[in-house]
Amino acid sequence: MTSRDKPWLFRTYAGHSTAADSNALFRTNLAKGQTGLSVAFDLPTQTGYDADHVLARGEVGKVGVPVSHLGDMRTLFQGIPLATMNTSMTINATAAWLLSLYVAVADEQGAPRTSLSGTTQNDIIKEYLSRGTYVFPPGPSLRLITDTIAFSTRELPKWNPMNVCSYHLQEAGATPVQELSYALATAIAVLDGVKASGAVSEAEFPEVFARISFFVNAGIRFVTELCKMRAFTELWDEIGRERYGISEEKHRRFRYGVQVNSLGLTEQQPENNVYRILIEMLAVVLSKNARARAVQLPAWNEALGLPRPWDQQWSLRMQQIVAYETDLLEYGDIFDGSAEIAAKVEALKQEARAELAHVQSLGGGTSQEVIAYMKRRLVDSNTARLHAIETGETKIVGVNVFTTSEAAPLSAGSGAIMTVKDDVEYEQIEQLKAWRAARDAKAVARALGELARAAKEGLNVMEPSIACAKAGVTTGEWGAALREIFGEYRAPTGVALTMRAEGGEAIADLRARVKRLAERMGETPRFLMGKPGLDGHSNGAEQIAVRAADTGLEVIYDGIRVTPEQLVKTVEDRQVHILGLSILSGSHVPLIREVMQRLRAAGLSNIPVVAGGIIPQEDVNVLKQLGVAAVYTPKDFDMNRIMNDLVSLIEKKADEKAA
Repeated sequence: MTSRDKPWLFRTYAGHSTAADSNALFRTNLAKGQTGLSVAFDLPTQTGYDADHVLARGEVGKVGVPVSHLGDMRTLFQGIPLATMNTSMTINATAAWLLSLYVAVADEQGAPRTSLSGTTQNDIIKEYLSRGTYVFPPGPSLRLITDTIAFSTRELPKWNPMNVCSYHLQEAGATPVQELSYALATAIAVLDGVKASGAVSEAEFPEVFARISFFVNAGIRFVTELCKMRAFTELWDEIGRERYGISEEKHRRFRYGVQVNSLGLTEQQPENNVYRILIEMLAVVLSKNARARAVQLPAWNEALGLPRPWDQQWSLRMQQIVAYETDLLEYGDIFDGSAEIAAKVEALKQEARAELAHVQSLGGGTSQEVIAYMKRRLVDSNTARLHAIETGETKIVGVNVFTTSEAAPLSAGSGAIMTVKDDVEYEQIEQLKAWRAARDAKAVARALGELARAAKEGLNVMEPSIACAKAGVTTGEWGAALREIFGEYRAPTGVALTMRAEGGEAIADLRARVKRLAERMGETPRFLMGKPGLDGHSNGAEQIAVRAADTGLEVIYDGIRVTPEQLVKTVEDRQVHILGLSILSGSHVPLIREVMQRLRAAGLSNIPVVAGGIIPQEDVNVLKQLGVAAVYTPKDFDMNRIMNDLVSLIEKKADEKAA
């Protein structure tokens, strides 16, 4: 028996409503034994908009905390000494800005920059592939990542400036091999970019390699996930030695944090999620040689809505029991020498090497061709995953097997999930106006001018961004300045909107119905799949679009981040017969209300509208009162049933028109 190891960092992913409310939550969680912070930012902050921007409407404070300026960041960490805190910030496109705000607050606290410890996620490639909070094209985005790495190497030696995030790849449907290969391809693209930039010296490069961390997913297939993590550690060591010549073993160690799979959490029988979360956590803590450095667990009820502090506490206690009450940390790696584990790890490594080589042959992680290729592969994998659930090949307890259930007292009552107050957005906008009015406008203009000059001339943007933070520049102003220089980007959807050759009896019946309907209408029915607001979680919308096209409907899908005004214009211009709206950020009520109002104003209230997302029952009732014909939540996994509903709605409108 070896000496007892130190436990991993205990985190919960937290942030909502306002900086003050989130600060109170942080301090409460730390008092309960949490040992690190993991900050969730709202979508306007993640995409570089202020709270009063048209695209921010309905999104402020919903999926995280709004941080519009230094005052918000100051409030967020009030009473929390940054010199001794380990802070992970889930931020990507605007990572350079949020890190600048963090450094500015640390400077105010008198914390030496050399003491700051934590991580900025800063993985833009996975945003193009899965989560959707990208802003700039690949080239400028890679340049911003390089700037944060070069700055951190010199100023923040304990900081992880880039955290390769394979978590959302699995959420988007990635197989273990795809998660391994695409994450490693991202790391290689960043490291190659740093080398090519000349921003760090050869002597500094091993430290750059050492500070690349990873954020991974752990699903329910326990043995496979454990082997995936061992494969990750071995492949990363191999890349360090063979591609980059990193000689010291400590620099080649695979350093990762984890959140276990939220995708597998079910709305049906949500109490079962507690067991899923525990089993998934074991996959990343049991094997000492591939143990996570930090773990954050979702709450059991996240498929229903925002978790309450008590729900997060339950997940924190799960970690603490495993770390402190069991003897896990007293032993070496209990899987060393297992023939089964070794064989599975080797198989994963071989397949991942082959897929990684293919990605590299196409041009590497930031090429347009590779981004489009990886996105197509993820959409295809997710389609296969959902098909296996529909057919029962993949069994999920409470969803497609053992569905008879007692009522769950844990999820009963009006307070079963937390909701963000309706006045949060108004309050944030009013505070933003006051902030702008109180600052030195000339200092703001000078700071933004220096930022623009650095961006144009290829200089490192970090110090100018920190100066912007201290001058009172807002998130939207920083984002607008760089948009002006770098431009914006729309990532490929990866969706093939064509009818496949294969299909079972159910899809054949649907195709026959659509064909008859088209003959009767004199045209193919058109279905617009829309993603209003800033929500970038497009997996559900993509799968609905793919299945709708497979039935023979003409599908229009332009990807994420479309305003209600743009959607209604498309309905009018393309003479759409049915509109689908997918929103997972919690902003469904205000955004759908605006869509319905604009449809009425345009004389298009006869167009049926359906909606999908993580939508509590009380909000389902609100949406139906607004005129939404049908609402789908994660429990509605039978895609063909949804397609039948859509076709029925179009048929009903065709009947009314013919009458």
